[in-house]
Amino acid sequence: MKNPLHRVLTGVAVLTAAVLATASCGFGGDDKSDDDPNVLNLLVPSYSDGANGTKALWDSLIADFEKANADITVKLQVESWDTINDVVRTKLQSPSTTPDILNIDAYAGFAGDGQLYPAKDIVSAAVLADILPGFAQNASIDGTQWALPLFASTRTLFYNTELFERAGVTAPPKTWTELTDAAKKIQALGGGISGYGLPLGSEEAQAETSIWTFGAGGSWTDGTTVTVDTPANLEGVRAMRALADAGVTQPNPGATDRKDVINTFIQGKIGMIEGLPPTIGQIAEKNPGLKYATAPSPTKTGDPVSLGVADHLMAFKKDGSKQAAIQKFLDFFYAPEAYGKFVSNEHFIPITASGAKALADDPVTKAFSSTLPNAKFYPSSNPKWAAAQAAIRQQMGTITQGADPAEVLKKIQQAAS
Repeated sequence: MKNPLHRVLTGVAVLTAAVLATASCGFGGDDKSDDDPNVLNLLVPSYSDGANGTKALWDSLIADFEKANADITVKLQVESWDTINDVVRTKLQSPSTTPDILNIDAYAGFAGDGQLYPAKDIVSAAVLADILPGFAQNASIDGTQWALPLFASTRTLFYNTELFERAGVTAPPKTWTELTDAAKKIQALGGGISGYGLPLGSEEAQAETSIWTFGAGGSWTDGTTVTVDTPANLEGVRAMRALADAGVTQPNPGATDRKDVINTFIQGKIGMIEGLPPTIGQIAEKNPGLKYATAPSPTKTGDPVSLGVADHLMAFKKDGSKQAAIQKFLDFFYAPEAYGKFVSNEHFIPITASGAKALADDPVTKAFSSTLPNAKFYPSSNPKWAAAQAAIRQQMGTITQGADPAEVLKKIQQAAS
C-alpha cells in the first residue's frame, strides 16, 4: 500500500492535470449541498478493480449505511494510486473541496497543520479499543492518535515453482547472493522470462526500496528524524542497482510499476517478485493454474524482515459541523460485519482484534499474519516522511539508468529536510 501527500504544488502542469481530474471525477452525484452537515465527501484510492473491486465494496457499504441512516448522504470519489496524491493536493487548496474523510497512507503532515480531528473525536471508544496496539501507535504522534488504520499489508517473496524447477533452483533464496544466483538461472531460460521483478517506477518505488534497505539493516528514521542518506540504506540501494546491472530483471525496471510486475508474474513470465496479500486473490482470479509458493523476503544476511504498510482513514475538521455524521459512518465501517467483509474482499490483513478473530480462517490472514512480527513500517508519524516518500518515487528509478545511488539518496534526504 504507497503515496505522498500535501503542501505546495510543484508545477503548473501538475496543477492543471489535478484540476481536470477533480473536475471530471468530483464528489457530486445528487443535489444535496456539500455544506450540509449530513453530506460526507469520501475520497479513497483504488486497491482493486472489477465488479467486486474497491469501488463496488465502498458502494455496497455506503448503501447499507445510508439505509440505516437515511438522513446522511455519503459521496464517494475513487482515484488510482497514480493520481490520488495530485487530487488530494488540489482539493486541499480550498475548504469547499477538501474531503471530509480521506483514505491514504501518510497523515502526519495534515495532523501537524491542524487539519484533522483526533481519532477519539471521530469513532467510539469501543472502536479505538478494538484497534491492535501496534497499529494505533503507528497512527499516533506524541501520544495522540490522529488517524485510523484501515488494514495492514506486508510483503513476502512469491516465486514460480515451475520456473525454479526448469532452471534447477532447488529452494527459495534467503540471501541477496542466493537471490542473484537464482535470478540469473531463471533469466537464462529465455523466451521473455525475467529472473526478478524490480518495480522502481513512480507508483510505489518506496515499497520495493524499503524491502532492500530494511534487508540491509537500514531504516527511514532514527526515532525522531527521517534518515535516508545512511550507510545501511545505501547498501540496500546499491544491491538493487547491482541486480539491475546484472540483467536479471524485467526490461526498464526504473520505469516499471508494481501492478505491471505483479501481472507479469501472474502470467508466468517472472521468476520472483515481492508480493502483497491481494496477490493471492489476483492469482486465483487471473491464472489459477499458476504454480507458485511464498517464502520470507531475502535479505543481506538471511535474517527475515518484511515491509509493513498500514494505510489510514482520517477526517478533516473544516468548520466542525460534520463530526457527528463522520462518527456515525466510521463506527459503522469498523463494526465487525462490515469491516470483515471489506478487508476479506480486498485481501488484506485486519487491524482490529474483532476483525482478526472473524477472519482467522481467511487464506490471506493465514498466509501473511506470521510476517507481522518481522515487519518494519514507514515512519508515518513523522511529517517529513511524505516529502521523503515523494522523492523516493521520483528519484529511485534513476539508479537503473546510470544515476549514482549515493547521490540519489542525498537528493532524497534534502527533500526530507
